[in-house]
Amino acid sequence: MFIKRRMLGRLVALAVCGVSMTLAASAQAKDWTSVTIATEGSYEPWNITFPGGKLGGFEPELMQNLCARIKIECKLVAQDWDAMIPGLRAGKFDVLMDAIMVTPEREKVIAFSRPYALTPGAFVSTDPKMLSALGGPAEVLKLTGEPKGDKPAVDRLRAALKGRTIGIQIGTAYTDFINKNFKDIATIREYKKAPERDLDLASGRIDVAFDDVSYFAAVLQQPENKSLAFVGPKIGGTIWGPGEALAFRQNDGELKAKFDAALTAALADGTVKRLSQKWFSVNITP
Repeated sequence: MFIKRRMLGRLVALAVCGVSMTLAASAQAKDWTSVTIATEGSYEPWNITFPGGKLGGFEPELMQNLCARIKIECKLVAQDWDAMIPGLRAGKFDVLMDAIMVTPEREKVIAFSRPYALTPGAFVSTDPKMLSALGGPAEVLKLTGEPKGDKPAVDRLRAALKGRTIGIQIGTAYTDFINKNFKDIATIREYKKAPERDLDLASGRIDVAFDDVSYFAAVLQQPENKSLAFVGPKIGGTIWGPGEALAFRQNDGELKAKFDAALTAALADGTVKRLSQKWFSVNITP
């Protein structure tokens, strides 16, 4: 009993501390003359770190446009994916922009802007025949996230991936999908960064990788990845939710409203479409 009470007390103390840090961070930035935005900087073409450390790509360019509309000073910083949400809630950043899918689980702890992109997931492999019986890359297998309705399609995927090694980046909506549906019939290898997984895929240390189709579209254009190819149908539908959006602390509603208004304008005047076609060669607007 003594041990359990000590553990409970520690958890309560940590929770109180976390709330205090979040409230303090929000209170210090109420005028919102400047914000700090975290992005991964290694999820090309969504976000890239160029030689010299400058951040670029679809999202940094879009963010530059949004900040100009809001007339707010924005500082972009690179941050590992798995530390982003904890860092946001602790007040280290004010906004997250990293192809973050809106999910019910995430909405319990953070707030989202209106989506600015909507993309399906895709499998990539060095074996062009893998998953070919399920359809080609031009097809989209639409899932809802409801186990009963999705079961026939998922069972076909399970049969094709049985005994394989699947590579996935940690902490994404795709991670949950792969672990939930294939962990009992395949080996799942998780990676901190997507490029690390891609290197293992190209060298044959894993059989197949799963990620956002727009990310892979850029990866496959790189000369060092000429052995990789899309395999099987893309995985789309409402299983991924409404799309990718900016993330905020839940009590920063005023800041969220500013970015929502800027995104609405950028979607309406074609800015998001123009930037998506520049970086992805396809329109990924919701």
